[in-house]
Amino acid sequence: MNIGIICEYNPFHYGHLLHLNEIKKMYPNSNIILVLSGWITERGDLSLIDKFKKTQIALNYGVDLVVELPFKYIQSADYFAMGAIKILNELKCDTIVFGSESNNVDELINLARIQLNNKEYDLLVKKYLEEGINYPTAMSKALKTISGKTVDTPNDILGLCYVKEIIKNNYTIKPVTIKRNSNFNSKTIEGKITSATSIRELIKNNKRFKKYVPSYSYKNLKDCLFIDDYFDYLKYKIISSNNLTIYQGVDENVENRIRKFINDSNSLENLLSKIKTKRYTYNRLKRILTFILFSITKEDCNNLELEYIRVLGFDKKGKDLLNKIKKDINIPILTNYDDKYLNKDLNINTIISLNKKIKDKRSFIEKEYKEKPIIK
Repeated sequence: MNIGIICEYNPFHYGHLLHLNEIKKMYPNSNIILVLSGWITERGDLSLIDKFKKTQIALNYGVDLVVELPFKYIQSADYFAMGAIKILNELKCDTIVFGSESNNVDELINLARIQLNNKEYDLLVKKYLEEGINYPTAMSKALKTISGKTVDTPNDILGLCYVKEIIKNNYTIKPVTIKRNSNFNSKTIEGKITSATSIRELIKNNKRFKKYVPSYSYKNLKDCLFIDDYFDYLKYKIISSNNLTIYQGVDENVENRIRKFINDSNSLENLLSKIKTKRYTYNRLKRILTFILFSITKEDCNNLELEYIRVLGFDKKGKDLLNKIKKDINIPILTNYDDKYLNKDLNINTIISLNKKIKDKRSFIEKEYKEKPIIK
């Protein structure tokens, strides 16, 4: 069997290890395929380490094949799920296994069908949006009104998007959940298995975090990068740009709020706190600012068709699987840098190299187009 997982590993922690070990127990001798985000994460953060290091970690702990989620899908949960599920379908996945707070896949399936087929749901979402609340809250309120069920936790929201994408496209991928116990967004430490957010806070504040991540993950978490470090570049970009609405997610209202507060803001968090409103979530605004920093435009994200699959690494089982898939797949499987598809990724990498922590900038930039898939 081919088992799909979708993760950002920012960073890889004991919850991720538990996830992989549970999959191995549930589906022994299966192929585990990971769809992994690159530098930009779904919440608008920068990945602590590059995708090749994350790939090495994933392969070390039992993933068989790692592929990259293209940056154009690193948007809201709906788009994130769209891209990842498209990739898993192309790679002939039988099952997707994801963490869930409710751990009730049948309920997620029923809610997804409401979203896809219930006209009352669409009307309620529109009504709530017109009242000035953000989309995730509008979605949750509409589902609560119709079904009596509340979906407001991060993993269930994302899982619902996975299930909806599978149903909408008639994919044969079976969704399976694993109980998620820790608070995904919590900044406080809750035990050995804790949130990626809390671990990032420790790393950012130069505090000890070794006991919260497996040893091989810890070994690779050196010279971690943070989006906050690029605020001066972002501020310059905003001030020097005549039109911010060319960038993905920026409408006229957001542009006006950014311009109103940018001069008096001295950090990313400071700016976010000033521009946030009930209509725009913190994560949405953070993504928008990240898109501006990396010059990711609406044109870059217009075409949501899956144009290629970029392979980041594999073991022997993953290599055998790739060889089988290549025979009947209709889109390119990239194992080398291809300027036609990856030029924007190189631009992003080049901007990231501006960080003072990165001493050998040439090698850092070249890694994007010279690095071959990691082979375990």
